[in-house]
Amino acid sequence: MTGTRLVAVGHYQPERVVPNSELETMVETSDEWIQRRVGIKERRWAAPEESVDVLAERAALDTLAKAGTGVDQIDMVIVATCSALDRSPNMAARVAARLGIPTSPVTIDINTACSGFPHAVAIAQHAISAGAATTALVIGAEKLTDVTDFTDRTTCVLTADGAGAFLLTADADEHISPVLWGCVPELGDAVRIERANDDKFAQNGRAVYRWTTFELPRIAREVIDRAKIAPEDLAAIVLHQANLRIIEPLANKIGAVNAVVATDVTVSGNTSAASIPLALSKLLEENPLPSGSPALLFAFGGGLAYAGQVVKLP
Repeated sequence: MTGTRLVAVGHYQPERVVPNSELETMVETSDEWIQRRVGIKERRWAAPEESVDVLAERAALDTLAKAGTGVDQIDMVIVATCSALDRSPNMAARVAARLGIPTSPVTIDINTACSGFPHAVAIAQHAISAGAATTALVIGAEKLTDVTDFTDRTTCVLTADGAGAFLLTADADEHISPVLWGCVPELGDAVRIERANDDKFAQNGRAVYRWTTFELPRIAREVIDRAKIAPEDLAAIVLHQANLRIIEPLANKIGAVNAVVATDVTVSGNTSAASIPLALSKLLEENPLPSGSPALLFAFGGGLAYAGQVVKLP
């Protein structure tokens, strides 16, 4: 069996910054209400020509540049997204074409909504372990503004656009813990983008918040146990960037007293499957952490699907 190593993390965000004050002109809301409920101050919205595959490509290029790796070494591309408007070809194939990968990479899209990225990391890890791939680009990319109902004051203040990516390679040692993943079928409708709702994002925010309050600390501790480390060994915690009220208390609840907690939601909003790599990439640029130090990744979303693992930082 072969181990998997995280070589580099990169990201891309659109240029347009949208403060809460702009949303005050669109729906009945306020900066105070948004910050108090979810902690968001501003977010990024993509330009019309910036489709999901464009966002994904730009995050991939940033990642490859940081790794010093050429596209000719990539033999797997996985894109996690729930906002791709086209059914086929998939985003991963489009990204491979945009990057000009000269080999014949396996290209996979995965849609478990906001939990898509840690699911995708696990799939790439398993492929590398089995010898089915050696170098994988794992990308979370979302253009949630394409699926946002801008008349719904409870959801339009949350969503944003962006992308982040990991470069994973085969290694003699294992640098990623076993994944913990699953779903809560009875809450399957709590987060949804359905044709019956004009393909627009909708959620039962109370149900999701209640579930995270009671279940997230327990599941996070189980992820850490699978990594065979203690909570105080964590250098960073990177949760799905959905709500600051969910993110900030977790470190104390699980005893991760030394961890830096990513709170990118305040300036990036909720970017669904892109939020973990986006937040980690920005965290490492602003606060470099020692190579090899462990970081907890965990996300939850539509389904109600969840997934998490501990990765050693590049």
